[in-house]
Amino acid sequence: MRDIVFTRSGSGWIPTVIREDGELRLMLAAGADANHDPRTFTFPIGEAHLAVIRDDLARHLLLWSAVLPLCDAAGTRGQLDEDAAVALLDPVLLSPPADVDALFRRIRWDRSRLVAHGADIELLGRGQVCTAMRTATEGSDEKRAQEYHAHRRRAERGVVLGPLDAEILRYTGRYLHGATVPRRSPDAVDPALLPQVMRVIATAEQACAGMRIDLDPRRGNRATDKRDWDRMAATVDAAVRRAHPELVDDAVRTVSFLMCSEAADRSRSTPADDDEEAADVGASAGKAALSFTDDKGGEKTWVRDGSRTASAEFWEFVADRSAGDNEVFTIEDEELGEGIQLHFYADSIARITTVRHGAAGSDPQYQVEYRLVDGIGEYRSLVTAFVRGGCAALEQHGPWMSDVAEFERARRRRDAR
Repeated sequence: MRDIVFTRSGSGWIPTVIREDGELRLMLAAGADANHDPRTFTFPIGEAHLAVIRDDLARHLLLWSAVLPLCDAAGTRGQLDEDAAVALLDPVLLSPPADVDALFRRIRWDRSRLVAHGADIELLGRGQVCTAMRTATEGSDEKRAQEYHAHRRRAERGVVLGPLDAEILRYTGRYLHGATVPRRSPDAVDPALLPQVMRVIATAEQACAGMRIDLDPRRGNRATDKRDWDRMAATVDAAVRRAHPELVDDAVRTVSFLMCSEAADRSRSTPADDDEEAADVGASAGKAALSFTDDKGGEKTWVRDGSRTASAEFWEFVADRSAGDNEVFTIEDEELGEGIQLHFYADSIARITTVRHGAAGSDPQYQVEYRLVDGIGEYRSLVTAFVRGGCAALEQHGPWMSDVAEFERARRRRDAR
């Protein structure tokens, strides 16, 4: 049988005193089990401890802070070390303030809980935990704790933010969590510094105006071209650093990340037929029908009917089918007996032309020529050229090598660089 003896109203997670089978115990929720549900721990306390917990919020919070690391040590399935928890009761709850301060210099404790409940951060840093808790409150401010942690993480990396740096990070929503996808949040910025923040953003926008980050269908339907991303990031970084040399790296990087992520989102929301290849109305005029295949037996036929370009449908086919074990894709014009084969694993392409059609049971003869490819942008150009004009249109995109050994040597030289 379990009865609640003392709890702080509206206090959320602050430990509660219960009576279980006639024994006083402190109950607290901490950590999570294997199913990510909160774990609950209890350990015995005495009447004297209950009296302090009931009357002294600061000591109650300090005990919580000291016990939380023991709960973390229990993991998802382990038991709380009750002896270690009980051993903290008298030193934290009943000792003079100087002794409590000394104890907290020796043990592990959870700063974030104290910060969330109003502790003086500067005094905590100096080891004066009892004095720091004079400003403690029952209610918690989790954002304050998150900001404290973010500041400590940056300090560990040697990063000190100036006022403008901090507001730029707040503008992109990455002040608290560096892994957050950036967004524009002007309302989160100090109004006095918002004009300066917007000048930095304007510098970045001007630097990357006209640049784009295309999708990379070799890695799925939403993956972007890493080269495009790196190129835009470098351009924005250079412009922002040149115009605003006082900014720290964290602020500069969050601005370039914002520009790149927005450019990538624009590409993801643009229909494939709206790309540069489709801007030419006659882009697919040279071919009436094409077949697409991959290395896993996938096949798709495109017929010119005005609805979509062959290039758009081919790259959609690649995005849907490409995988680590499926990196060879072919476009074939069966009527003309020519095609191209893209080898994503080797960053290369082959153009295949029928020299003589098979007759009377004989096999046809093909001419196969190879070329190294530099990134998805060049793959797109080669596919577009073939769709428009067949293998003949690829001549200007050489050099092409018919000798396999020569091609392999060229590929090894390229890879070695």
